[in-house]
Amino acid sequence: MAQAQTAYPSGLPLGASPDVIAPLTSAVPGDQAPPPDPYGTFSFSIENDMFGGSDRYYTNGFQFAWRSPSADLPGPLAWLNDRLDWVMGPGTLRWGAALGQSMYTAEDTFATNPRLNDRPYAAYLYGALSLSRTSEFTSTQFELQAGVVGPSALGEFIQNNYHELIGVDQVNGWKTQLKDEPALTAIIERKWRLPLGELGGVGFEAIPSASLSLGNVQTYAGIGGLLRFGQGLDADFGPPRIRPALAGSSWIQPRQDFGWYVFAGVDGRGVARDITLDGNTWRDSRSVDKRPLVGDLQAGVAVLWQGMRFAYTQVWRSEEFYGQRGLQSFGSLSVSFRF
Repeated sequence: MAQAQTAYPSGLPLGASPDVIAPLTSAVPGDQAPPPDPYGTFSFSIENDMFGGSDRYYTNGFQFAWRSPSADLPGPLAWLNDRLDWVMGPGTLRWGAALGQSMYTAEDTFATNPRLNDRPYAAYLYGALSLSRTSEFTSTQFELQAGVVGPSALGEFIQNNYHELIGVDQVNGWKTQLKDEPALTAIIERKWRLPLGELGGVGFEAIPSASLSLGNVQTYAGIGGLLRFGQGLDADFGPPRIRPALAGSSWIQPRQDFGWYVFAGVDGRGVARDITLDGNTWRDSRSVDKRPLVGDLQAGVAVLWQGMRFAYTQVWRSEEFYGQRGLQSFGSLSVSFRF
């Protein structure tokens, strides 16, 4: 499909006029779709508490993700896209698919019968389909996840076999994990790009975000934002992350061969349901009293080169349940390729 080409704003001095902040609205003057993109993007992300010096709570997550070129959608997704027109807003269309797993353990991984107020063992294995619409200043994504929570999510198998491979002690509490339960979650997220100016060829911008998730795995509303500076900022909306974090963009569309940025951000969620804390929906299982508000602080760096993106994010997450002993720190590493 033909799209109008819009140059990314540049050369704005720091402290630019309030007109620069106009993109916060969904109908931004001049907020057109970026040039058509004939390339798709494959991304791999891994998050692990090893980067935070621990082995507890949210201990590992991975995700393989594919985002299509900006092209016409397959039939069923085109039908869904039409139904979501009222909420998705303007922009270039992409569709995506993903496969991922998230894994959670107690603080005491040596105990075969962890204390009742410790985090329940749980694993979540899922596939996802997504639709996104992206303009120069906004990005909206709808994602539908379907999978399973429980032994069939292969948490024990993957963690203990990996530990055996690298010569680390086995994790002993998996026999107490949540029981098998089908999982279905719908997520919508909107991001706004707010250029803040340029200094010495380095751009500055803010990316506020809002999200809503509904399902038996996670039900929450989130809001947050990212500040970043660098070169080639128009290539993406930040690096990808594994939910419930506010995700960046799994796709990249650079306008130059080399780019980079340094970023920091914060987001908060009001949590109505988290199956990994609340326990199984219809069956008896371990559970803890979750905290209704959870926050993430993050900082990191991304480098884009020749159609590839390498990003690292360090995350500090507030306590998620009553009885948790301190916040959690973990790292997120992602690699993306255009082809």
